Amino acid sequence: MEIVLYIIIGVGFIFGWLALDLHLGRKKHLKESKRLKFPKRQSEIFLYADGNLLYKDLFHDMRHATSHIHSLFYMVRDDHASKEFLTILKDKADQGLEVRLLLDYFGSFDVKKETMKELEQHGIEVEVYHKPAFPFFFFSINQRNHRKITVIDGKIGYVGGFNIGKEYLGQDPEFGVWRDYHLKLEGEGVQDLQSQFIQNWEQAGDFPPGEWGEMYYPELVKGPITHKLVPTNGGHLTDTFLKLIQKAEKSIIICTPYFIPSEPLHEELLSALARGVKVTVLVPAKADHPLVMDAAFPYFKTIIAAGAEVYRFYLGFYHAKVMVIDDHTCDIGTANFDKRSLFLNNEINCLIFDKEFVHNTVLEIHKDIHNSEKLTLEFIEKRSLMAKGREQLSKILAPLM
Repeated sequence: MEIVLYIIIGVGFIFGWLALDLHLGRKKHLKESKRLKFPKRQSEIFLYADGNLLYKDLFHDMRHATSHIHSLFYMVRDDHASKEFLTILKDKADQGLEVRLLLDYFGSFDVKKETMKELEQHGIEVEVYHKPAFPFFFFSINQRNHRKITVIDGKIGYVGGFNIGKEYLGQDPEFGVWRDYHLKLEGEGVQDLQSQFIQNWEQAGDFPPGEWGEMYYPELVKGPITHKLVPTNGGHLTDTFLKLIQKAEKSIIICTPYFIPSEPLHEELLSALARGVKVTVLVPAKADHPLVMDAAFPYFKTIIAAGAEVYRFYLGFYHAKVMVIDDHTCDIGTANFDKRSLFLNNEINCLIFDKEFVHNTVLEIHKDIHNSEKLTLEFIEKRSLMAKGREQLSKILAPLM
């Protein structure tokens, strides 16, 4: 009995220490975090929902760069897609361009040290973000720079949900078709993507703030679409989402691979349903991480009971991060509708205020719904005891999902 008691005390101590580490680490991070704030801008914006089309244009623009390439990705795989991406960077560096590549420590763990050295031998500057650190080690290993930003010559910017790897081209048999949403910007908004990249670059390399002149911030022409880039650093994202939901009068569409909202967001969705707003949620039918789908079921039950429609994409994997409010506003970016994006990750989203763009985005989403099945309360209740057990376990781990 004494051994059992000691084990219980030991396990309790470990969990207590991890919770305290996470709490104090996040508190320190939010106190020291310098979040950039950007005004509304005017740009030309192009929407991608297919990785093949995105890579075609992204790689084309990179190959035609004349000054510099700044690229930040959460995840770069070790496969043929990443090799093409990295080869372009090496070729441009060999031509004398300034090339900077910023990777998340855990997200891009596939990038070997030999690969990093080879990139540097070609003159590419490489930095890694969010390396594990003390004193709040557990918090540090849970932080992610989840942004995906590429800026070319300070004139073209890319941001959204796609990383670099064959799975994003639908070439991984485990996932099949990959649906995601990404943006290309030409116009005023590019300067804000540049500023966010530079801030993260200086933070990752512990560089002092530098003077980044006209080469990085050329004069930009206004485009036809009003938008606003919103970076978040493990905080403030709940406020952004709350304001969007509160503005809804007719409809809310949420597309996300992981539906694990904070309590204020969950309550706000229920309030929107109560005032007659149509709420549609679109998620994948299959999960790419253990327990993340199980963690969503408690929220699915309550919002479906209140009148929401939840669809599960079955054609492949659904990785889109989109919110559409009525017919006038949509949010596309890197942030998932989950607690990791809300409370831990560095994210960046683009709020777009243009009815035609919103209409075209909704048409794409309707294609996804066509390849989805509607989730019912009956299905949720008839799940196996093992599935319901995973749901209970996921409640404990939800703050890290």
